[in-house]
Amino acid sequence: MVKITIAGRPNTGKSTLFNALTGTRDALVHDRPGVTRDVISGTFHDRNWQLYDTAGLESAKSGIASDSTNMAMNAIATSDAVLFVVDGRVGLTNADIEWARLVRRKTRAPILLLANKSESSKRMADINEFYKLGFGAPVMISAEHKTGFDAIYEFIARISGTNDDTTGQTDAPHKLHIAIMGQPNVGKSTLVNRVLGTNRQIVRDAPGITRDTVKIPTRFYGRDIVLMDTAGLRRKSGVTDDVETLSALKSLDAIEKSDAVILVVDATKNIENQALNIASRVYDAGKILCVALNKWDLVAPEIRDEKLLKLKHQFSNSFHQIIKPLILAISAETGSGVQNMFKRIYQEWDISTSDAPTSLINKIVQKLVESRQPPMSRLKRPMKIKFARQSGRHPMKITINVGGASDIPESYTRYLRRGIANELKWEHLPIVIEYKKDDNPFD
Repeated sequence: MVKITIAGRPNTGKSTLFNALTGTRDALVHDRPGVTRDVISGTFHDRNWQLYDTAGLESAKSGIASDSTNMAMNAIATSDAVLFVVDGRVGLTNADIEWARLVRRKTRAPILLLANKSESSKRMADINEFYKLGFGAPVMISAEHKTGFDAIYEFIARISGTNDDTTGQTDAPHKLHIAIMGQPNVGKSTLVNRVLGTNRQIVRDAPGITRDTVKIPTRFYGRDIVLMDTAGLRRKSGVTDDVETLSALKSLDAIEKSDAVILVVDATKNIENQALNIASRVYDAGKILCVALNKWDLVAPEIRDEKLLKLKHQFSNSFHQIIKPLILAISAETGSGVQNMFKRIYQEWDISTSDAPTSLINKIVQKLVESRQPPMSRLKRPMKIKFARQSGRHPMKITINVGGASDIPESYTRYLRRGIANELKWEHLPIVIEYKKDDNPFD
C-alpha cells in the first residue's frame, strides 16, 4: 500500500484536503491554526493508497506543538510520497521555505507542491514565488471546492506504478473497529500507545490533548484491528470552546462507526454520570461495550473487590439492554490486563457475528414460558407466545410472535432476555426483544 503524507505549515488547508481525498469528515477542520495534533490516517475510497493528515509544522521547542511537529516529521520520513501544501492566497512565507528545506532533508520520497485556496485567480498571490521551494511547479488546487485533484491522482499513480483506479478493491476480511472513549485525561491515548507498542499518540497530564478521532490500523493479540482514539467527552455545561464541541461530536460519531467500544474510566475515582451517559449511547447503538478500569495498579488491594462489585451493580442497574456488563481492570501504563481485555472483546465479537438456530431459540423460549407463564393482560386476556427467531445483530435482536394480547410487561421481557442471554452466552451483549402481533382471526 502506497503511503502519502500531507504536510505544511499550519492553516494551509491540509485537513480539508484530507477529507476531500478520503471522502470522509474524519479530520477536524477549523479556521483556527493548530487544531490538528495527532497523525490522522485514511484511505482513498477507490484506491489502494493510505493517506496521512499531519499537524501544521511549527518551530516550537517544547509543548504540544513540538510533539505534533515531531510526529508529523516521522510520518514524512516513512512515506512513499509527500503532498506539501502552501496557501495560494497568502503567498510564499519564510516558514514555507524553512519547512520545505527540512522536509527535503527528512525524506527522499517524491514531493508534490500544492498551492491550495486557488479557486479565485483574483485573490491569488504570485504563484511563481513558490518555485523557490525547490519542489517544481506548484499545482493549483482548491481543497474546499475539490478542484485540481487530477494532478494529485496522476502523481500518486506514477509512484504506485499503476494507473488502474480499482487497484485497491479487494475482498479483504472485515477489521474489527474498536473505539477508545471516555472523559478527558483518563488514559485513552496511553492505552492506544500501549497496544501499538510505540508513542503514536500525544500523551500529557492535561485534558483535551486529543481532538480528532484517530483511526489506526494495527495487529494486536493475533488479530488485525482498527483502533479509534477519540477526544475526551465532558459534560455539556463544561464545554465552552467550539473546537471542543466539534471534537465531542466526532467522538460520539465514532460509536456508530465502531464494532466495539472500550470505555476507559479512572479506577481511582468514582464513576461519574458522564461515563454512564457514554455507556448508554453505546448500548443504544447496539455495540459491544467493555468498561476498562484504568490505573487499577493505583487502587489499594484491600478495596479492589468491593469497588469492582459496586461498579458492576451500578452498570447492571442502569441499563436494561445488558445482562452482565463487561468490566475489566487494567493498567495502560504498565500493560497489566490489556491483552486479556482485547481477548475478551474478540470473543464477544465472534459470538455477536453468529446466528443462533431458530430451533434452538424456540426451544429456549418454550422452556422459559413453561417455567414461568406470561401474565394476563390488562383486559384479562391470555398471552400466547408462538414462535421466536433471531432477527438482527448489533444489537442481538429476538422477534417473538404472540397471539392473543400483546401488551407483555417489561418485567416479563427482562425475564425472557436474561434467560435467552444465559443460554446463548449473550450476557455481555446488548439484546432487544420485540413482539410481533399474530393477527390470525382463527386463533
